[in-house]
Amino acid sequence: MITAFLEFMHSSGTTGWIILFTGVISSTIMVERAYTLFVKYGLKFDDFMIKVQTLVLAKKADEALVLCAQMSDKPLAKAFKTILEKADRDDETIFQAHDIAMAETMPQYSRRIHYIAMLANVGTLLGLLGTVFGLIMSFRAVIDADAATKNAKLMAGISVSLNTTALGLIVAIPAMVVYAFLVARQNHLIEQTTEKCGKLAELLTGSHIPTLNRQNIFPDNVNKEKMGKAPPANTRMS
Repeated sequence: MITAFLEFMHSSGTTGWIILFTGVISSTIMVERAYTLFVKYGLKFDDFMIKVQTLVLAKKADEALVLCAQMSDKPLAKAFKTILEKADRDDETIFQAHDIAMAETMPQYSRRIHYIAMLANVGTLLGLLGTVFGLIMSFRAVIDADAATKNAKLMAGISVSLNTTALGLIVAIPAMVVYAFLVARQNHLIEQTTEKCGKLAELLTGSHIPTLNRQNIFPDNVNKEKMGKAPPANTRMS
């Protein structure tokens, strides 16, 4: 098995080894990103939001902050922690903390994913380049080589063409498929994080607004003061 693979790579030429190296790099990035987005950053967003919301409504922001600190490896929890640290400040400061949390969290989801698409395109183009090199070798064999070595050089050129084309497609096709899944997962995480952080900011700022009841709109002390003042008596001019 290994011998056949080495023979295949040897017949693919230098371009084939470069394509293989490109595939190794793209595979490494794909495995790392898949583990990070699906496992490391995986979180039950709704359940986590309910826990934090319950603590905030119960005036236990410190406990919510501790909960988020214990899950600091999750981007959403880290973003919540940034916002909750300003929970006792005014509304403008809370929204500023929300913007900072978004700016710090979003790049974690999209990190290195674009390299996968780039390497897939590079693998395809390298396969095409190997095809061109193989055709050049074949034409030179037909034109310049003597009868004894013509067939061997012609077959070597065809092998380079076909093998590099196959290698390029082997690298590019899985990379593009995995890239599509990773982008979909990335977008889902971004949407959930944006939604939950927005709700948390609204929850914290909304808690600063007093309840709208009759007492807040028409305070009794103001009404009593107005009622206690007698209207000025009308005076007649003689």
